Amino acid sequence: MHTPITIISERNHVFRQRVEVEGLEDLYADVPREFGGDGSAPDPHDYFDIALGTCKAITVQMYAKRKEWPLEGITVTVQRDDSQEKKGIYKLDVALELHGIDDPEQRARLEDISHRCPIQRLMTQATVDIATRLV
Repeated sequence: MHTPITIISERNHVFRQRVEVEGLEDLYADVPREFGGDGSAPDPHDYFDIALGTCKAITVQMYAKRKEWPLEGITVTVQRDDSQEKKGIYKLDVALELHGIDDPEQRARLEDISHRCPIQRLMTQATVDIATRLV
């Protein structure tokens, strides 16, 4: 089991939260101004989208490194369409920009590998059980 992540409400802010992950710098989450927050940090939806984009980037980099391909870097852009979220549809368009890879077969393989990142699998194939309790 992993070390827990702790979220603490920030005083003097409406909805801003401090996120503590042991051994790492604190992160923050907030709500956009149009929903009553300060808009001072990514919102929870942003972190959901960030998880997918960063996982794809890391997965592609790890694969290219293992294959000793000349990947110099990757830029991942995640565009959200949450216009139908209330109907259970949440769309993410992910664009991968591979730096240093010109071979079409390697590029295609890296795109394919990006679909296998653990977070995409978690988002699309897993059953997630959430237990919430008061302490």
